[in-house]
Amino acid sequence: MSSNQGQFFPESLMQEIKSRFHFVDHDMDGRERLFFDNAGGSFRLKAALEAFASVDALPDCPERIHERARYLQDVQARGEEDIRRIFNARGGSIYPSLTASAAMFEMVRAVMENVPGTNAVTTILEHPSSFDAMKLYCERTGKALRIAPSDPETGGVDVDAIVSLIDADTVLLSVMYASNISGAKLDIAAIVERARAKRPDLFIIVDAVQHAPHAVIDLQKTPVDGINVAPYKFFGCRGSGIAWLSGRLAELPHHRLEAKQKGVWELGSPAPAQFAVVSAIVDYVAWIGGQSSDAEDRRELFVQGMQRIESHERALLAALLDGTDGQCGLRAMKGVRVFWDHDDLTKRDLIAGIGFDRLDPAAAVREYEKRGVIVYERIGTSLYSGRMLKSFGLEGAVRVSPLHCHTARDIARFLAVTEELALID
Repeated sequence: MSSNQGQFFPESLMQEIKSRFHFVDHDMDGRERLFFDNAGGSFRLKAALEAFASVDALPDCPERIHERARYLQDVQARGEEDIRRIFNARGGSIYPSLTASAAMFEMVRAVMENVPGTNAVTTILEHPSSFDAMKLYCERTGKALRIAPSDPETGGVDVDAIVSLIDADTVLLSVMYASNISGAKLDIAAIVERARAKRPDLFIIVDAVQHAPHAVIDLQKTPVDGINVAPYKFFGCRGSGIAWLSGRLAELPHHRLEAKQKGVWELGSPAPAQFAVVSAIVDYVAWIGGQSSDAEDRRELFVQGMQRIESHERALLAALLDGTDGQCGLRAMKGVRVFWDHDDLTKRDLIAGIGFDRLDPAAAVREYEKRGVIVYERIGTSLYSGRMLKSFGLEGAVRVSPLHCHTARDIARFLAVTEELALID
């Protein structure tokens, strides 16, 4: 199988991977279920939930000097280092928040209120947390909001469309790493390089919530000023969002306790348990990396693990599109349309958008559930989907988002159900 088509995990490793997650093959009531809505919240890593429960059970305040307090300090310190490992970030500040959306609003506010300029740039495909933050603070600061259009063929945004909007008066570029509707990856490296060529001191913030669970992120190759992730979409728990901020962004005026250093963004006492979750995620990915590498560096093992995850997911996407185990794929299925479909699978995360000739998206989702399959309807009236779908000229789509702990057999089962739904009158 070519690198463009990816490579499946060996069967023995695949079974180990599945065993490390909750509810991959069955729901909480024991019924068989295919959960293909991981872009809305991924399978939970058992070790992550166990780490959270173990640490959160302690009543101790980490801002003390006794033994258990120091233990909690160590948990947080290790978690912060693991956040830096995920991003390959050096220096800067870690900002834990209740949600990744809240962190995004705060990062956008700090730049827009404190950096001189006349305009800011984003794309039509951004999540509301970044798009609405940009719109709000452009209105409050009297700046023009410039919006790059989508490409209906690829489901992404062309580099030229973004860079052409940037000039010497651009304050901030906010751009997502990959679309949570189409799965199309944006060329962040090219965007950063060309944007900074037009304004070297441009602030750049990246929404990596969708992309982080699927591929390697390296801020040494894509030096941005702010980036966020959501652990609950990255095998972890709900209840936290995490951002990394460059030194210059972290030191812009922001809400903080006056006695703390200028670059500190956390307010109050963050939950050490949430940092334990991040370390459990890195442990798991590094474990996958260690199956085929004798590297000792934790970042390197994490990178190798993410590369193997990406390759397996690319193989799953190829099977979804072209078929597997004798089952025809979405591309060949009568009565089914595949949106944003292009052949270069290296430019796509594991998401597919489809439509049915005879079923609207909401009706299709209900029919899938009757057959033990969970997917998500993206519809034009949704605050999370409308703007993006309109840019593609669509009223709706069914979003299909498996995860690396799925197998070719899971894909074949999904395709068989889809073929059945395509025949419904």
